Amino acid sequence: MVKIYASVLLAGLAVLIAWVFAHTYASNTDRTSFDPEHRFGKPGRRVVAGMVGFGMAGMSAEFSPKDLSWPVALILAVAGGTAAAWYAGWAGGGEEPD
Repeated sequence: MVKIYASVLLAGLAVLIAWVFAHTYASNTDRTSFDPEHRFGKPGRRVVAGMVGFGMAGMSAEFSPKDLSWPVALILAVAGGTAAAWYAGWAGGGEEPD
């Protein structure tokens, strides 16, 4: 399961970094069609945050000093991904003014 958590985490971080660069580029050049915030909005932000949260929580649970079994680590990973996705939608802010 560690390979799954690591793969999802790396993919989520890569998408997150690309999201930040694309949003910054679109904001500085006034090209809203290139902006992932306008293209994907809150659902896209939640997917990316869920991937990062799932990977982080899964890796943390797998390498915990408590020696958790893999089903418990999977439950904790899903809980971490769900919490990260909820927080990204809640704290992401509203629509930017044009």
